[in-house]
Amino acid sequence: MTLTRPSEVADASLPSRRPGTGRAVAVLALVTLGAAIPLFGPSAALHGTGEAAAPGAGAVALLRTVLFAALCVPLGELFVGRLARAVPGAPPDVARSWAPWAAAAGFVAALGLASVVATGNLVPHSLSEIDVGGLYASRDGKLALLEANAFLVAGLCARSGRPAVQVWPLAAVVAAEALRAHPSTEHTPLVGSGLTLVHLTCAALWAGGLLLVLRTLRRWGPGEPGTALLGLYARVAAVLLAAITATGVWSSLRRMPAGTVLEQLTDTAYGRTLLAKLLLVAVVAALALWARIRLRRAPDPLAACVPARVEVVALGLVVAVSGLLTALPLPIRW
Repeated sequence: MTLTRPSEVADASLPSRRPGTGRAVAVLALVTLGAAIPLFGPSAALHGTGEAAAPGAGAVALLRTVLFAALCVPLGELFVGRLARAVPGAPPDVARSWAPWAAAAGFVAALGLASVVATGNLVPHSLSEIDVGGLYASRDGKLALLEANAFLVAGLCARSGRPAVQVWPLAAVVAAEALRAHPSTEHTPLVGSGLTLVHLTCAALWAGGLLLVLRTLRRWGPGEPGTALLGLYARVAAVLLAAITATGVWSSLRRMPAGTVLEQLTDTAYGRTLLAKLLLVAVVAALALWARIRLRRAPDPLAACVPARVEVVALGLVVAVSGLLTALPLPIRW
């Protein structure tokens, strides 16, 4: 005779739920939140500051967020793919590449940003308002065209037999973003572009790399290869975090002199958004530390995946806030 717990009988009588439904709902909610931050963030950040946002700031912030996310995915795949090849006994089965889809999204976002530049930094309402030829007459226009073409080439490379070569067009996008963020009228623009280049590259490797690590561990299942891959990523991520922190602080101090930082963090839209980003990065750093501790001390090292999943969500929010930051008025240099 066997005994059956009442809870088991009750569970058996309930309608079966598809295992992917909850995950799909969570992803949809996160995507909605990620889109809401750049769309509605400008008005919230500017409230009470006396500053005026550029026309279409929400649309520009959303397009920039998509562009940043489209950079993170393929760069993270290239980074983690290299780590996975260094893992002894790693299974040949790897997570399916999202790079072609990311390149397509980046291409569309870059075209949207180029259309804004082509209409004098205004959101176009019709095709007749877009002056395509005018893009070649300005620095921002040329950089916008470079980004669109680079994403197109990256997508073709991702579908080719040698996907690793997409690193070159992706590097061109990063360089174009670094130059765009620091116009020639700025004080020491090359220094600012260099800082942005390092900051954006490290951030893309961190966020995109963690996403692929979690997808790969889900495919590999429990075992030593998964633990080794997570450990390799954690060690490199510590260096990436240090570089992101150093370049971020330096860039902020270049735009907000040390004596005005505290006041501008609360009185300007740029400062408020930067403060929100700093708080999110602090949360991400705490989650990364928690995951590293669990990786070392927990009986099952893959228990570190729990805080790592929350970390990748927080990194997605950081990307959205970063996109918002690019669409806000620059802080005042007092």
